[in-house]
Amino acid sequence: LFCQSRRGRNREVIKVYKFRTMYQDLNPTFKQAQKDDPRVTRVGAFLRKTSLDELPQLFNVLQGSMSLVGPRPHPIPLDEKFKYVIPALNARYAVKPGITGWAQINGFRGETTRVDDMVARIEHDRYYIKNWSPWLDIKIIVMTAFKGWTHTNAY
Repeated sequence: LFCQSRRGRNREVIKVYKFRTMYQDLNPTFKQAQKDDPRVTRVGAFLRKTSLDELPQLFNVLQGSMSLVGPRPHPIPLDEKFKYVIPALNARYAVKPGITGWAQINGFRGETTRVDDMVARIEHDRYYIKNWSPWLDIKIIVMTAFKGWTHTNAY
């Protein structure tokens, strides 16, 4: 298992669990996974492509730090990179992060190389928060089961 600090509801630092999919890097600086990233193991590539590496986050749900549905928690260095560029980023901390979310099932996942990528993700998160309902959560869970586990940006 791999444990990474991320921000949850009210910007509280939480430990998010995942299956380890990369070789351990001796350089502790943050770097997002990229297409054909040499750090990803062979088994890790499968786990990442199918999002099975996220399953240990069910422990986070049981602990109460995450929900099944909500904005996906970003690594802290990624949030720090965009917090002054995208003021709306803070809106996503009004709710618990989720294992799956509106942005994820609409294709906004994976590496964020451009500000526009992150803006689109944040706008989807804000839509989810503003329009939350049990039915929206059910819709997201069903859509995740059919199309949210794999995506071209999952690597």
